[in-house]
Amino acid sequence: MTEQRQINPCLKRVFTAFNVFFAIVGGLILALAVLSHAVTRSAGGLEYNYGGLVLLYVLGSFTMLISILGAYGAHKENRVSLILFLVCMVIGSLVMLRAGVPAAFLRTELDEVMEDKLKALVPLDETSQENKNVANEVQEFLHCCGLFSYKDWQTQIPDSCLCNDQELMEGQCMTVSYDSMMMFGLARPKSIHKEPCYPLIKYYVNFMADVVLGVIFTLAVLAVLGMVLSSIMIHQLRNVTRTTMIFTMPPVFSAQPPKYQELYNTA
Repeated sequence: MTEQRQINPCLKRVFTAFNVFFAIVGGLILALAVLSHAVTRSAGGLEYNYGGLVLLYVLGSFTMLISILGAYGAHKENRVSLILFLVCMVIGSLVMLRAGVPAAFLRTELDEVMEDKLKALVPLDETSQENKNVANEVQEFLHCCGLFSYKDWQTQIPDSCLCNDQELMEGQCMTVSYDSMMMFGLARPKSIHKEPCYPLIKYYVNFMADVVLGVIFTLAVLAVLGMVLSSIMIHQLRNVTRTTMIFTMPPVFSAQPPKYQELYNTA
C-alpha cells in the first residue's frame, strides 16, 4: 500500500499568493519604519521615544518570516510548517487585537495628553538644556517658532526661529521687537517664523499614530485570513489521501512439480 498526500492546487495557489502579499506588506512595514526613523532623527522630537518605530521593525520582520514559512509549507505540502504557520497566525491575530483595540480608544485622547505634556515645558527658557536642544532642532526642521507661540521663549528667541530671505519673500515670517534683546535701550527687531510648532507636531504625531493603528488592524485581518486558509490546508493533508492498494493474487496453476510423486518399481 502506498499513500500520497495532496492539497487542492487552486487552494495552494491562493495560499501562495496570500503569502507573497503578506511578505510585501512586511517589506512595506520595514520600509516605513526606516523612513520614519530617518524623519524622526532629522526632525528631532521633544522626547526621543522610538517605541512605535521598534514596533514597526518587529512587525515587518515577523511578517516576512511567517510568510516564508507559510509559502514553504504550501509548496512542500509540509504539515508541520503549516501547523507552525497556523499557530503564529492565531497568536498574531490575538496580539494585534489586544494591542489595537485599546490603542484605538486611546487615540481619541492623544491630542489632549500631548498638549498637556508640551504645556509643561513652557516657558522654554526654563526647561532643561536637552529639551532646549530638541526644541531648536524641531524649529529648524519644521520652520516654526515656539510650541504655541514665539512668546514661549521669554528671554531670548533662538536663531532656529529666524527666517531666511526666501521665507521672507514667501510671506512665512513676521517681524517682532523683542525687549530682551535691547541694546542701549533699543529693541532689536527679528524676522521669525510665524507658525508655532505645536500644530505641526500634532499633525505628524497623529499621522504616525494612524499609520501604526492601520498596520496593526491590517495585520490582524491578514492573520485571520491566513488562519482560515492554513486550517483548510491542514485539514486536506489529514483527510484527502490517495491510497493505492496493490493486490497480489496467488496463481491458480503452477508449473512446479507436485510435492509428492508416486514411486514405481522399475525392476
